[in-house]
Amino acid sequence: MAQMWVIQGESLRHTMPPMTPEGQATSLLLADDDPRLRAFLELELKEEGYGVLSCGNGIDALTAIRQQAPDLLLLDWMLPDLSGLEVCQRLRSTGSQLPVLMLTGRDAIADRVEALDAGADDYLVKPFSIEELLARLRALSRRSALRASSSPELLQVDDLVLNAASHEVSRGGQPVHLSLTEYALLHQLMADAGRVQSRESLLHNVWGENFVGDSNVLDVYVRYLRRKLEPAGQPTLIQTVRGVGFLLKAGASKAAEP
Repeated sequence: MAQMWVIQGESLRHTMPPMTPEGQATSLLLADDDPRLRAFLELELKEEGYGVLSCGNGIDALTAIRQQAPDLLLLDWMLPDLSGLEVCQRLRSTGSQLPVLMLTGRDAIADRVEALDAGADDYLVKPFSIEELLARLRALSRRSALRASSSPELLQVDDLVLNAASHEVSRGGQPVHLSLTEYALLHQLMADAGRVQSRESLLHNVWGENFVGDSNVLDVYVRYLRRKLEPAGQPTLIQTVRGVGFLLKAGASKAAEP
């Protein structure tokens, strides 16, 4: 039942519907095999202003993404035929940057990390409130808009290069493939390279001013960036300033985190 997975609360609805940078209603694909939950969420999301497509399994989700090109994907982990993890992995293997919010009944840290490693941009543990779901979708939309509207310039720190026009990242001339959230975080760090950025400012600028969730998600994504940008033998670039935040600086000698 939908009521088992959604915590009802006081309505916090926004009066303005979600829009793409082109001024169109944001389209969302909802993939969940629980028909009652799917119907409930579809109704709530449409009331919020989203254009909603829905399906009940992983194969249909991949087909709908290919044919309909939605702006956001709301994806349940436990889908038949292909799990949400497998759907994410297949998407990312094709280079797709579609923003993905994973729904899961699993609340262990290892499960959350597994979902993020598979390519999800964010996760939401069941049961959840509809207000938190909507807030997380708005945050994903803002990050997607940032990526689409970044100024057409090159950002460079040492041999790390970010092309804000093509959204390509490379280090030492080798391409680095990043998820939507990884890219947004790196862009924020590089845009103010050489200066310490507080945890609060990074969460605000990357996850949104109304971010709700565990602030440790920032540490998770910093580890992801370090893993991709700082291979063995390369000097580290992202430094931790204890008690303050993070600093992107050329030639950092700090050892990479495990």
